Amino acid sequence: MHIKNDDTGSLKRKVERYKEILANTRAYRTVWKEELRDSIVNRLTELSEAAGLGAEIEVKSTVENLEAIVLSMGEAKSGIWENVNDDIKRHLIKHNGSLIYQQLFNGKIIVLINLPVIEGYGQPSPPKTVAIYRPEEVKEPFMLRHLEEFIKDLTNWEDFDDDEPAGQQKIGYNFNFLQEENEG
Repeated sequence: MHIKNDDTGSLKRKVERYKEILANTRAYRTVWKEELRDSIVNRLTELSEAAGLGAEIEVKSTVENLEAIVLSMGEAKSGIWENVNDDIKRHLIKHNGSLIYQQLFNGKIIVLINLPVIEGYGQPSPPKTVAIYRPEEVKEPFMLRHLEEFIKDLTNWEDFDDDEPAGQQKIGYNFNFLQEENEG
């Protein structure tokens, strides 16, 4: 069987796209190491200090090319404890939440929010994905918005109550009619 050149045009375009993506991954990893990681750490530090946030910033680098920058609100006694006996109380530790910038396998950067969690009390929420960026897309205005969203989420967690419906329940003829059509 002989393959004609015009039969492989689509395949060749896909192979070129694949090679381009692999080159992007290498380039993204280089940018992270040479400038972006330190730039993110510096900017988060500046913003945290300017706002009086009191956060800790740490670079987690146990796996090459999967590093993470963690802005953590730290840990504290939750104010809740388990009575072991009349004399001993075991405090439950509260992890106060974190904002994370982490490299993905392809060199892009994922931004995550971990909500607070009290050890031994309920299940921790899965991390909230804020966005995924190419390194050149991680700009200072985005970082400020990420911190604002992080603080808003922490505030909502701390101020939790059932005054607001979780799913913003809507009622009304049009809403219910459209919902029934979609289900049917």
